[in-house]
Amino acid sequence: MTNVYIHGIGMTKFGKSASSLKELLVEASAEALIDAGRPKIDAIFVGNFMGGSIANQEILGAIVANELGLGYIPSTKVEGACASGGIAFRQGLLGIMSGEYDTVLVAGVEKMKHASTPDVTQAINAAMDTTTTEKHAGLTFPGFFGVLANRYFYETGATKEHLAQVALKNRQNAVNNPLAQFLKPTSIEEIMGARMITDPLGLFDCSPMTDGASAIVISRKKSPIYVRASSQVSGPTKMQDVSNLLSLPAIGESGRIAYEKAGVSPGDIDVIEIHDCFSMTEIIATEELGFFNRLEGWKAIEEGRTKVTGDKPVNTSGGLLSRGHPIGATGIAQIYQLVRQLRGTAANQLDRTSRLALAQNLGGTGSYSTVHILERV
Repeated sequence: MTNVYIHGIGMTKFGKSASSLKELLVEASAEALIDAGRPKIDAIFVGNFMGGSIANQEILGAIVANELGLGYIPSTKVEGACASGGIAFRQGLLGIMSGEYDTVLVAGVEKMKHASTPDVTQAINAAMDTTTTEKHAGLTFPGFFGVLANRYFYETGATKEHLAQVALKNRQNAVNNPLAQFLKPTSIEEIMGARMITDPLGLFDCSPMTDGASAIVISRKKSPIYVRASSQVSGPTKMQDVSNLLSLPAIGESGRIAYEKAGVSPGDIDVIEIHDCFSMTEIIATEELGFFNRLEGWKAIEEGRTKVTGDKPVNTSGGLLSRGHPIGATGIAQIYQLVRQLRGTAANQLDRTSRLALAQNLGGTGSYSTVHILERV
């Protein structure tokens, strides 16, 4: 349990933007501050992965403080690969829980679309252990999760069509989300027929390069949205260190810790945002977090249980696959969507009242995982 509440949220349109990294970050932050009623901010935490390497821009926290006139307050940029946003959010929480701050602005941002695919791929690969034989052999993130998918097919009755159903479900959700990157409907046939990235993952099974920013204002002052639990763990950084290819233990352990802190179980969670960097990752994550039995997540997809109309709706925003994945902003964007669900104003708003929501943000091939549980009070 924490003593932290969410007061304001902000988010830019995801996709290809003419705005700079700085402009995206300031836009989302300003929106969150306005939504929160323009409170006095005591500190800033910014999640970002490749601002220096791709956008040639660092000092992001100080930029926000200066551009928005927030004064001589501490600011920090947080890097944790694709979990940068979730870790930044947690650092803001810990600052309030320690008693150091009353109100904190947490933001995440990435600018990727202006760079070439090889340059972005090289920058993203910094999220692997670059000194290993795996890296020198050419292992990539699609390659890693492609191996997991093939092994999952071997161990279960799942097929590539189940991955396509994940991608289709998330695209259908994104079509109704005006801030999402992909608003064009698709079909199982188009997804199955798309060009292969790495067997068995096709184009629609992989999250895209994205520009975008998101922001949250949190405070010890009470509001209708309570941060009930926060957790973060580290996991294996190399495939050769993984004891079970069909497990991402950082996700499972961060979920276990969060449930224990919140005093709830997976069955209590009403709506979920999961780090679906690949369609296969969403299936494994639902199992790791206890929503479905091990090696049975594909059955839940087949039965429609993770749709907006299902009993465990996952990625009502469209997820990374279709909402988009501006790396540093992703963990904050997940929380943005869940706050809107709990407020009753979300894209793909559930037709039933939600009380508990869970966000899970992954970094690397399972190197980091954060889980946050929110409650409408």
